[in-house]
Amino acid sequence: KILNGFLESLDCSDKSKEILRIVDKIEKQGKEKALRDFKDLGISANKAEKIIKFIEIKGGQGELIDKLKSLNVSSVLFNTGVTELETVSKAIQIFGIPLENFKIDLSIARGLDYYTGTVYETLLKDYPEIGSVCSGGRFDDLAEYYTDKKLPGVGISIGLTRLFFKLKEAGLINSQKTTPTEILVIPMDRKFISEGISLASKFRSEGINTEVYTENEKIGKQLKYASKAVIPFVVLIGEDEVKIGKMSLKTMSTGKQKTLHLEEVIEEVKTIMQK
Repeated sequence: KILNGFLESLDCSDKSKEILRIVDKIEKQGKEKALRDFKDLGISANKAEKIIKFIEIKGGQGELIDKLKSLNVSSVLFNTGVTELETVSKAIQIFGIPLENFKIDLSIARGLDYYTGTVYETLLKDYPEIGSVCSGGRFDDLAEYYTDKKLPGVGISIGLTRLFFKLKEAGLINSQKTTPTEILVIPMDRKFISEGISLASKFRSEGINTEVYTENEKIGKQLKYASKAVIPFVVLIGEDEVKIGKMSLKTMSTGKQKTLHLEEVIEEVKTIMQK
């Protein structure tokens, strides 16, 4: 609201979405690129400089709020945004969040075409190069796409894949496993998928991480998948196994295969995994 309100005071609200996209890229692309993009958008040099100067306003929480108020921007949207931001800032402090763990950044403009209030991003202080690992905001109107009721909302999303990849790259996660899966259950025919799922549940109840291969692929491709993912064991379920109430356990590192009862498979897998 603050940035949109400021653009409103500059008579640029008709191009607010395009301007916000430029602002969102300033940190990566730089001020000079932003000024060129503003010019291409038809924004005068004077207004472009004002926008840049505005998002560069810095200060402590109270100090920055006071600077915003002192601008005397003639926009209801702007003033509403400043009031809401001040409320959020005070609430964060009431929750006991240390001042050094949060700051107001007027350049965060991502998603303001659907966010209706405060937008926030989370960075790891010691690893700023990773970028935002958690972001979100307030969206009062989003629910109206699915219901005729006006429901306020606020939420966040965590980039788990990106986060864990970067943490591993930074040496903060030293996992040697390609996958947590310890057993891959392979139904030899699609009609045995139910048996495979049931079997996987029994393994999981014993603390064994289990995955079921549900795609209708040739056995060679399924075993290749297990090998590539470095899954130590494969359990094969087919016509013969179902008839005798057993299953085939294949140890991928040795290629050896045994036909065993459920309890025997659990015992053997646990014994080997504990070594």
